Amino acid sequence: MAGKKILIADDEPDIIEIISYNLQLHGYEVITAKDGDQAIQKAKQSLPDLIILDIMMPKKNGIEVCKILRSQPEFADTIIVFLTALNDELSHVKGLEFGADDFISKPISPKVMVSKVNSFFRRISKPELNQAMDLGDIRIVPEEYMVYFKGEPVSLAKKEFELLSYLASKPGRVFLRNEILNRIWGSEVIVGDRTIDVHIRKIRQKLGIDCITTVKGVGYKFEA
Repeated sequence: MAGKKILIADDEPDIIEIISYNLQLHGYEVITAKDGDQAIQKAKQSLPDLIILDIMMPKKNGIEVCKILRSQPEFADTIIVFLTALNDELSHVKGLEFGADDFISKPISPKVMVSKVNSFFRRISKPELNQAMDLGDIRIVPEEYMVYFKGEPVSLAKKEFELLSYLASKPGRVFLRNEILNRIWGSEVIVGDRTIDVHIRKIRQKLGIDCITTVKGVGYKFEA
């Protein structure tokens, strides 16, 4: 994963120094920001592959920064992670709703930090459009519009296939309901509120395993 560009935004110099030093040791290019406004400015200038945001920052907090960046096309697929000492579920849910991919908790262990950053890049690596995806017992072959479970073909309807492929393109990432609806059904198509639930239930039934996890009140994620 060396060569990837990472932006770290935190108002505590000691934390910035620890994270930067350890990531640079492993070949990452690091850009730093000390507040929310600077984070937005440097993100636009450098277009990093991953952004680590402290939730409690001056000028704009991490959630505000995430919301602003996610609203811009160039950051649609950027990994955004919150660095936080907050353990309450509400803060995590709110962060996911505005587009965060995950959280890293304080106090920070340098080894854990590097390991997590490496795993973020591994799990969101996006296959080419026509490249088959092998995810545990599941094999998805876009060119054939086919899914195989333990080598046996599974017949999915077109939207079911597209939904599964979309979620499986980034295992572990939480996709918001609106994000899924816009991608799979299009923003111009009016569908019922339970449309995604129905399709996911059918995918689970046909595969015979629960590979799609519901994140209550937020969205869904694929886990092989």
